[in-house]
Amino acid sequence: MQYKRFPLGALFTNGYLFWDDETKNAFFIDPGGKTNDGSKFDVQKFMRENNLTLKMILLTHGHIDHVAGINELVPFVGDNIYIHSGDAEMLRHPSRELQALLGVKFGGLETFREIEDGRIIDFPGYTIKVIFTPGHTEGSVCFLITDKDGHKILVSGDTLFAQSVGRTDLEGGDWLKLEASLRRLGELDDGLHVLPGHGPDTTIGSERELNPYWPRQEV
Repeated sequence: MQYKRFPLGALFTNGYLFWDDETKNAFFIDPGGKTNDGSKFDVQKFMRENNLTLKMILLTHGHIDHVAGINELVPFVGDNIYIHSGDAEMLRHPSRELQALLGVKFGGLETFREIEDGRIIDFPGYTIKVIFTPGHTEGSVCFLITDKDGHKILVSGDTLFAQSVGRTDLEGGDWLKLEASLRRLGELDDGLHVLPGHGPDTTIGSERELNPYWPRQEV
């Protein structure tokens, strides 16, 4: 499985570029900041140097720190931008308050595609399953990605972090929904590698054991 992490934007949001070695086609998850700033995390420079062609953008949710760099990538992908319907309005009309707080400007996006729970997205070398995990926002999702060799990885956005979870005190947040989403993720294999929206990688098993927010089995 070929991927690279790019910490982008004011909050160093983890964006992930996945690509297929044979076709050189790529997709990006959560472009949270500038993608052509000349830094060592310059997404567009990396794509040029590795002859990659960006074909698709996936969004785990609609918060500004996960979408602020999307307009720089639109010329590559057109309307091949996917977000859950529950957060579609956030993408069309992003929060001015959060933009001011983070010092970013994003005028919103009108042309994209809405996805729902269980959707399977086929991409050269990969199969991507949408897992609806509301709680951080109304339309938060995780992406379960399987490569052509059967290797799996979970991109969890702000639903699950290493020994933490996404906040629920912003608009659309709901702790009870987030707890139910964590229980759903708990059905996945303990060895499954997890790429969060912020911070270091983890596994489902590690979070089951060490995460203080992980739902405990009811007695």
